[in-house]
Amino acid sequence: MNAPGTIVETMAPVSRREIDNSQINGAFVWTVAFIAAMGGLLFGYDFMVIGGATIFYEKYFNLGGRPDLLGLSVGSAPIGCILGAVFSMIFSDLYGRKKLLVVASVLFGVSALGTAAAWNFLAFNIFRLVGGMGIGLAANLSPMYIAEISPTNYRGKVVTTNQFTIMVGILLSQVVNLLIQQHGERIGALASGLTWNESFGWRWMFGAMAVPALGFFALIFTVPESPRWLVKKGCQQEAERVLAMVGGVEYARSEAADIASTISAEEVARINVRELFEPKLLKIILLGMFLALVQQWSGLNSVFAYSHQIFKDAGIGVSGTMLSLVFQGLTMLLFCIVAMFIVDHVGRKVLMLLGTLGISLIHLLIGLSFHFHRTGVPTVILVILAIAIYAMTLAPIVWVLLSELFPNRVRGLALGISVVTLWVGYLILTYTFPIMRETIGTAKTFWIYSAFLFAAFLVIWYALPETKGKSLEQIERDVFGMQVTQASERT
Repeated sequence: MNAPGTIVETMAPVSRREIDNSQINGAFVWTVAFIAAMGGLLFGYDFMVIGGATIFYEKYFNLGGRPDLLGLSVGSAPIGCILGAVFSMIFSDLYGRKKLLVVASVLFGVSALGTAAAWNFLAFNIFRLVGGMGIGLAANLSPMYIAEISPTNYRGKVVTTNQFTIMVGILLSQVVNLLIQQHGERIGALASGLTWNESFGWRWMFGAMAVPALGFFALIFTVPESPRWLVKKGCQQEAERVLAMVGGVEYARSEAADIASTISAEEVARINVRELFEPKLLKIILLGMFLALVQQWSGLNSVFAYSHQIFKDAGIGVSGTMLSLVFQGLTMLLFCIVAMFIVDHVGRKVLMLLGTLGISLIHLLIGLSFHFHRTGVPTVILVILAIAIYAMTLAPIVWVLLSELFPNRVRGLALGISVVTLWVGYLILTYTFPIMRETIGTAKTFWIYSAFLFAAFLVIWYALPETKGKSLEQIERDVFGMQVTQASERT
């Protein structure tokens, strides 16, 4: 008989429970996943709309020749992302995943309408920051919620739906931007001396996000709370009710018992911050933080945020750039679908290795094209190829891994730390890109990204465990080399 909260070290492997997939309610799993992943759609739209709007509000706010202010206008949203991720890190384990997703939907709506109505540069940045807070919450909570409600054999592809909807949001923003830009070109210049796009077009680009934000707000109330969070809060019967919707009564009992086996009695309804500094857990948290940085410092988000500047350097005009943005969105969407089909077969680690090495080589070539002034269409093709690899590997797989690697008892807090790191990385990336472009040139900027990704390839080869085909509880046992006693053994 073990004392309450005892963790029993064991050398014996714990066999993975096989799931009878015929009993899984796939329609329910996918429906709930797509509703939660609407946070990803709004994330993608808000994240990418800036790329098509920058060239217009830059003129409106008179940011020409001020790369620091231009960087701030792009960086204000990432600052909000950091705040949203910290908020999620602190409160997701206290109040649950669902309530904070509701908050995220409200923030997206406020940001869309506020940015569209921004009366000066300060107001613009405040409302972009509010939208960033929505992104920070959704980026943390949507993949975590989907992972926690999904059966093992569904989890990889179902969690990838969040990245799929991010890509849909990105493509949607690019199509909206293109249509608004073309409409504005037909109107031309106004009496103020600015074009319609420079005065009003960029406002409609941001404001259009209010429509999906309202849809997300309405639909998120229809999904249940995460069963793993419910077990963590001591609500096992409610957790079994949710799990029964997923796979029936027997599945619910077995899954709830397995979840409870990874949470000791003293950890129910509590968050032990000191546990984060235990060597094994700290190692995994540092790995999660590193993976988050890899996804951001791959350099692709600089391409998304500063497409006009990059393609201007490559000799591509405004209309060509707007059209290329749509091709970028289509490429990301198509290759994210590829990732959904292969992630549970190829495995997470292989795809991460392919992404880091492949994009590293392409960035090397992009740098060479700028260095030797062989730009134009070849550079656009290289960028599209890098985006294709990114959409199939680093973009979705990092979110899958971050939703899987951390133990049930501290998942919200540990994942929040990684997501905060991700947005700090994004803030540094987007703020420094225009400055690096001005000071060391586009070629050397891409070479720096290339070198970082090659180093990341070596770290991932050595340190990243494979998680494909394992339940969240089995991953926890494998990674931490321990088995937690069943609830009946704790009393």
